Amino acid sequence: MDLSKASDFMAMHARPLDRRRFELLTGGGDRDALLAALNAYRNPDGGYGHGLEPDLRSRTSQPGPALHAFEVFVELGPVTAPEAAALCDWLASVTLPDGGLPFALPVPDPAGCAPFWTGADPHASSLQITAVVAAMAHRVAAHDKAVAEHPWLDRATRYCLDAIRGKERWHAIELAFALWLADAAGDTEAIALLGEHIPESGLVHVEGGLEDEMMRPLDFAPYPGRPSRSLFAPEVVAAELRRLDEQQQDDGGWKVDFASYSPAAELEWRGYTTVKAVSILTAAGRD
Repeated sequence: MDLSKASDFMAMHARPLDRRRFELLTGGGDRDALLAALNAYRNPDGGYGHGLEPDLRSRTSQPGPALHAFEVFVELGPVTAPEAAALCDWLASVTLPDGGLPFALPVPDPAGCAPFWTGADPHASSLQITAVVAAMAHRVAAHDKAVAEHPWLDRATRYCLDAIRGKERWHAIELAFALWLADAAGDTEAIALLGEHIPESGLVHVEGGLEDEMMRPLDFAPYPGRPSRSLFAPEVVAAELRRLDEQQQDDGGWKVDFASYSPAAELEWRGYTTVKAVSILTAAGRD
């Protein structure tokens, strides 16, 4: 990858939050500036909204943006921020009786929001959203004792692991996020169960997405050295890393392979995806 071109792309096109994330990832940057950029999306209730999840433009606090907030708290490590534990408090306040999170809460301002967010049932637990939020919270917990000991995380994890063992039919995205959770929780039995639904190629079509939209090995197991990576042969992972490297565009950024729901989201996803690609390729180079 060409980091210089990626840096130019981020400077020209990315939102300030992803520019701060990129700067920290590539050896510069400032953690205080990154936290300040994240807190621009924070609400007084401790949750996050305001388009932090690009296809959910609502000002309201929602479970989806909590994922992206936890991503930043991971990147701030080993420095901790009190906002991370406060986010766990907010998540506990919207958790349903069975321990799961709703896919989304009511959206009073739906302009630019994807229909799967605005049409979600706020009274039904979603394994998909609970798993991905809890999985990222586990990564924060590795350096943040307040998150590690928060009762919400234990409750959400137990909900997910129970649901994984009782489920037979999987949507590709739900499958990937459940695997993230099982990996983060160190549940090798759950990892093996989920692995039975992933072919050796690691390619699973996203039902309801674009015709060629796939979840791929690096979507299922993005982090080197983790148990989930062992589901894929080394040559499959190597080929996927080469593919990701070759997908850098002439403008220095990476594209997404899914539909966006507003012009702003389409560009914001490119900045977010460029940070993700550089992170995965950088980690692979250290492995």
